[in-house]
Amino acid sequence: MKVELLRYTQEGEKLVASAAKLCYSSVGIGEIEDNLEGKSIEKFLDMLMDLGHESPMEHVSFTFGVEGVSRTLTHQLVRHRIASYSQQSQRYVRLEQFEYIIPPSIAENEQAKKIFIEAMEKDQQYYNRLTDILFNKYYNDFIKQGVGQKEAKRKAEKLAIEDARYVFPNACETKIVFTMNARSLLNFFRLRTCNRAQWEIRNMAMEMLKLVKGVYPILFKHAGPACLKGACPEGNMTCGKILEVRERFANI
Repeated sequence: MKVELLRYTQEGEKLVASAAKLCYSSVGIGEIEDNLEGKSIEKFLDMLMDLGHESPMEHVSFTFGVEGVSRTLTHQLVRHRIASYSQQSQRYVRLEQFEYIIPPSIAENEQAKKIFIEAMEKDQQYYNRLTDILFNKYYNDFIKQGVGQKEAKRKAEKLAIEDARYVFPNACETKIVFTMNARSLLNFFRLRTCNRAQWEIRNMAMEMLKLVKGVYPILFKHAGPACLKGACPEGNMTCGKILEVRERFANI
């Protein structure tokens, strides 16, 4: 898995403090940034977090680039709807040899790993065969319709891989670029850094959290699972490791 922070709003913490200041004072737009430096920004942001006033954080956004993750992960990721996504298309990109993600529980078991890899190799073989069969059908149809060879080949290739991709598994590796604002990220971290989150998206969320805390430590000072600031919301399904979790996130 590779996670990169491609872009983020510059002077984001000052921007959030400025927007919040406008909500709580009579100053005009020209004065909202006056006296907002260093400690005053931190004080203002801490006040916002204590009040639960997160809407000013929506003015700051972060764009991530991620690769080496599975379609299982991205199916979960896109459920976070206040975000923008651009994912590598299996409809337009022919996968000559698709990469795949092996879950740790399978990778650690030689018998399970052997079966898993065999399944992935067979999927690639089936994809190649389906692509060839469909390509020949579409190509011949286009030629009969009077379409030139070059154009017929291009169109047939696209239609062939569009349907052949259905044979690919959730383990298939993918790449995605996505943008979230800071408020959406806080919600994302509350859900996806939890011990009960699925392992792959939890690993990605942890890498993302380290990256954003590296650029805006005040804004994400309290970011992490919900149990950092109160009781575990999972009820009877709690992991039961609240003290361990709090200690781990205190050191990020």
